[in-house]
Amino acid sequence: MLNHYFNKTWVQNLVLASMLGLITYYFSFIFHFDYKFNWSVLYSETEYGNMGKMLLQGLNLTVSISVYSAILALSLGTLFGLARLSTFKPVYGFATAYVEFFRNTPLLVQLFFWNFALPAGLPEELKMKLFELDFEFWVATLGLGIYTSSFMAEIIRAGIQSVPKGLLEASYSSGLTFNQSLRKVILPLAFREIIPPLGSEFLNNMKNSSLAMTVGVAEVCWSAQEVEALTYSGFEATAAATAIYLTLSLIIAGFLNLVNARLKIIGNDGITMTRRVADIVFFPFLKISGMLSDIFWHLGKAPVDSRTLSPSAAAWLKVRTNLWSAATLASKTVFVLFLVGLGYQVFKGLSSFNYQIIWDNLFALLVWRFPKGGSSEVFMGLGGLSMSIVMATICISVSFFIGMIVGIGRTSKNRAINIPCLFYIELIRGNPLIMVIFWVYFFVPPMLKIQLDVFWSATLAMTVFFGAYIAEIVRGGIENIPPGQVEAAKSTGLSYYQTMRRIILPQALKQMLPALVGLFIAAFKDTSLAYIIGVMELTTAAYSINNRLMLYPFEIYTTIAVLYFICCYMMSLYARRLERKLSPESVRLAM
Repeated sequence: MLNHYFNKTWVQNLVLASMLGLITYYFSFIFHFDYKFNWSVLYSETEYGNMGKMLLQGLNLTVSISVYSAILALSLGTLFGLARLSTFKPVYGFATAYVEFFRNTPLLVQLFFWNFALPAGLPEELKMKLFELDFEFWVATLGLGIYTSSFMAEIIRAGIQSVPKGLLEASYSSGLTFNQSLRKVILPLAFREIIPPLGSEFLNNMKNSSLAMTVGVAEVCWSAQEVEALTYSGFEATAAATAIYLTLSLIIAGFLNLVNARLKIIGNDGITMTRRVADIVFFPFLKISGMLSDIFWHLGKAPVDSRTLSPSAAAWLKVRTNLWSAATLASKTVFVLFLVGLGYQVFKGLSSFNYQIIWDNLFALLVWRFPKGGSSEVFMGLGGLSMSIVMATICISVSFFIGMIVGIGRTSKNRAINIPCLFYIELIRGNPLIMVIFWVYFFVPPMLKIQLDVFWSATLAMTVFFGAYIAEIVRGGIENIPPGQVEAAKSTGLSYYQTMRRIILPQALKQMLPALVGLFIAAFKDTSLAYIIGVMELTTAAYSINNRLMLYPFEIYTTIAVLYFICCYMMSLYARRLERKLSPESVRLAM
C-alpha cells in the first residue's frame, strides 16, 4: 500500500519539499550558526582591495593552467599512447616507464619535486632565468600536463586497441600507408570510443589545477583562501570558489557533449539539435582540418607496383624507399643514444645521492614518531606512509558502502530518491578534493557542533569525495546489465531488493572491479592532499624533513616518490590482473 502511493509523482515531490523544508528549519531555528554572512565582500571594495577581482584573477590563472596543460597532456598522451603500441622495444619500454611512473605517483609530490628539488640541481644562472619567467606558473602547468598525459596515454592506447585489427589490415590492402591508415581510419574510430573517458580526464585536469596553490600560484583555490585570510569571510569565499569550479565543470561537460555529438554516427533518428549546434561550432575547425588533410595526403601515398612504372619512376621509387629506410634506422639509432644518455644522467644523479640521509629519515617517513607520539596525536604519533595507508583504508572501506547505496539510489525511478543522490554526486564531483577538504575542515565542525582532528577531517572529506565517484561507477555497472534480467527476476517472484542482491549486483560488481581498484589507487595517492591541513601523512612528513634539512630535496622527494610508486604499482598490477581475468581476450593491435 505504501509503495503504491510512494510511486506517485505528487507524493515524491511532496517528500522532496518536506526534506528541503526540514533542512531549512534546522539551519534557521534549531541550529544557531554563530556566523554573520557578508556576501557584499565578494563585489564591494574593502580596505585590502576588491575581493571579487582577486577571485576573477584566480579564475584567469585557473583557466590558463587548465588550457595549456590540457593541450600538453593531449599531445603527450597521443604520442606516448602510440608509443605504447610500438613493436620497437626501446620506444615501447620508454613509453611504458613514463606512463607507469607518472600515473603511480601523486601529482602533489611531482609538483613539489619540480618546484623544490629540480631548481637545486640547476646552475645558478639558469635558475635565475627560470624564476624571471614566472617559474611557479610553468611548474604547475608542465607538471599538471605531464601527470594528465600519463592517464590520457593509457586511454588512447586502449581506444586504439579496441579498433578491430582487420580494419588496419584492410586499410593496408587498399593501398593506404601507415600514416594514412592512422589518420583516416584508426584514430577517428578510436577517438569516437574514448571521448567519454578522455572528457573525464579533461575535467580532472581542470580540478587538479587547484593544486597549483601548493607551489604559490594564485589560482581560484589560493584566491579563496586569501580572501578568507584578509576579510574573515571564509564561508563566502569558499562558496564563491565552489560555484566557479562547478561552472567550469558544466562548461567543459557541455563542450565535450558537443564533441561527442559531432563524432556520433547518425542513426535512423536523424540529426538532433545537439548535432546541429555541434556542426556549427566545429565548422571552422573541420574546414581547416580538411584543407590540411588535402595538403598532406599526397605526401605519404602508398607506392604502386614497380612493374607498372617507367624505369626513371621505378628508380626514383627505389631511392625514396632506401631514404625512408635510412631515416627510420637513423631515428631508431638517435632514440637509443638518447635513452643511453638519459640512463647515464639518471645513474649519475642517483650515485650522487647522500643515502645516509635517506636511511636516517626512512623510519620517520614510514611511521613518523610511532609509538612515541604525544597524547594530542592520533594513533600514538603514527604518520608517514603508514598514516597514508590507514587513511586510504578507512576511506576506501566507508566510501564503498556510501557509493553502493547512492549508486543504487541514482538508478531509481523515484524522484525522492534519485534527485538527492544526483545532487550529491554532481556537487561533489564538480569540485576538486581540496575544496571538499576545506568545506569539511572549516565548516562541518561548527555545523555539527563537534571537534574534528585534522586526520578525521581529511578522512571524512576523502570518504565523501570518493563515495560520489564510486556511486557513478555503481550506476554505470547496474545500467550495463540487460533490462531483461530484471524483468525475468520479477517474473520469478523476486522483490526489488532480492533482485539487486542476487541478480544485478553480483554481475555489476564483476564489471566494476577494475574501475574500483583504479579508484582505490587514486584514493591512496590523494591522501597526499591531507598535507593542506597538516595531517602528518607521507607528503607532510617529507615536507617537514626537507624544511629541517634544507640541503637534500632530491633525496627526500625521490624517496617518497619511490614509496608511493611501489604501493600504487602493486595495486595497478592487481587491477590489470582483474581486467584480464574479467574481460575477454583481445588481439593486441601493433602499430
